[in-house]
Amino acid sequence: MAFPAAACCYNAFMTLMEITYQLQSRLQPEQLRALGSFANTYGLRRFRVDEQTNRLSFEYDASRLKETEVEHVLREAKIPVLRRVEPVGTISQT
Repeated sequence: MAFPAAACCYNAFMTLMEITYQLQSRLQPEQLRALGSFANTYGLRRFRVDEQTNRLSFEYDASRLKETEVEHVLREAKIPVLRRVEPVGTISQT
């Protein structure tokens, strides 16, 4: 039996945020693998690496995950973050 209302309720309470960081250097293969494992982090939805601008962006559910927790995950993975910057694009809410 399907529960379509339950799926709608989950999405209705999500607060999607995007945070972008300037990287100190290009990411190495092991760092990219660590980013891939972030899919298991509660509330972290996806990431994007822009090699041309040397930036890393995350989309996350702010009702479940705080910005400081995203930063903690990056430190644990030894991602060379220089500073937080304004995101270039916007997130579609589809």
